[in-house]
Amino acid sequence: MIRQLYSLLMWLAQPLLRRKLRRRGQHEAGYLHAVDERLGHYPALLPAHTGPTVWIHAVSLGETRAAAVLIAALRARLPAIRLLLTHGTATGRAEGIKLLHDGDLQAWLPWDTAGAVQRFLAHFKPSIGVLMETEIWPNLVHTCKAQGVPLVLANARLSDKSLRQAQRLSWLARPAYAALSAVWAQTEADAQRLRSLGAPVRGVLGNLKFDATPDAVQLARGRAWRVAAGRPVVMFASSREGEELALLQILKEYWLLVHTETVQADTKKIAPQVQWLIVPRHPQRFDEVAKLIQSHGFSVSRRSTWRGDGPAAVGAPGNGAAPCIWLGDSLGEMALYFGLADVALLGGSFEPLGGQNLIEAAACGCPVVMGPHTFNFAQAAEQALAVGAAIRVGDLAQAVTEAQALLGDVSRATQVRQAAERFALAHQGAAARLADAVCQEVRSVPRYG
Repeated sequence: MIRQLYSLLMWLAQPLLRRKLRRRGQHEAGYLHAVDERLGHYPALLPAHTGPTVWIHAVSLGETRAAAVLIAALRARLPAIRLLLTHGTATGRAEGIKLLHDGDLQAWLPWDTAGAVQRFLAHFKPSIGVLMETEIWPNLVHTCKAQGVPLVLANARLSDKSLRQAQRLSWLARPAYAALSAVWAQTEADAQRLRSLGAPVRGVLGNLKFDATPDAVQLARGRAWRVAAGRPVVMFASSREGEELALLQILKEYWLLVHTETVQADTKKIAPQVQWLIVPRHPQRFDEVAKLIQSHGFSVSRRSTWRGDGPAAVGAPGNGAAPCIWLGDSLGEMALYFGLADVALLGGSFEPLGGQNLIEAAACGCPVVMGPHTFNFAQAAEQALAVGAAIRVGDLAQAVTEAQALLGDVSRATQVRQAAERFALAHQGAAARLADAVCQEVRSVPRYG
């Protein structure tokens, strides 16, 4: 009865979904693509395929990048698979296109109504479904179980905050988690939280994101641009709404102070030399952040306008002019940005948003300064902190001070950078373990066993 009420509410909310997609599409055209797929309507029959169709759902950009290493491992073990890749965001879908081979399929995950999910399963006929990290939808799980489609949660994580939210909706969440075929958690803490909701946790296999190799060409280009810049670069990585404003207020006040006698001589010496780079988490906010930078009296140089020699031509401010802030307004170039940066501040960690993933920064050898809010990646953050691969501070003002202190201490910065690289390497191997587990599930399906 509870799920039927939920289903009715989701059905009634379909006009709101369309309105939301139209609004998002004004800033990201990808949201206007194939909208009917969201409601389980597809244009044509699929070509026949004799091997298993492995459906992987990666809701957004981060999950899609994590899925890439799993997909590569699965193809090595099951070369006859047809991949069905689904997403919920435009950035995830754009990234997912890069992972498709001839014969593979891509679509939006259907809106969680009974009809849309049934049409999705009838059209694609997946042999198994693999949900990445957190995506649990009651009708999706229920219908897969009813139709005998194994549905697993891979690279699974669940924060304390998400657990509390699920417990408040336990009448809906518990049956959904319990109906999964298998769950493989990133950490033992995640496993314990998932078990408390009734999820069938089969093991703790680690975090796939440690197995994602940074783009070597991007990383090398970023490092070359850093040398050419001739001054240290501090990056605000995957910044979120409200965080850029707070940073710009700090920088504006700081810039005014460095031209007075109230600032200590050593700080005054360092501050004008720092080049700031802001890379917003969400692409629809690029223009907004550019205007925000300018409204605080800074000039802005956008990645989308840089030539092949990078941002070096922008130059450093002179004669007391307000500095130019670089804006990373491109997708799929985080390795380039981490290569360009001497230090990165971790976005999402200075507001109660849970923090963004620090693993890619570590793999690129970029020291990370993070705020107090890292509950989305709690264990990775604590592990990085424990081995000296990251630094935690209480707020954004302290982060700015800490970043500048790190720039002034070459020996310490080198130690943090080397610790970050060792940390990233030490936790690899989840892709192989998870691929083996998924393959075992596929082979348990009678027609593929």
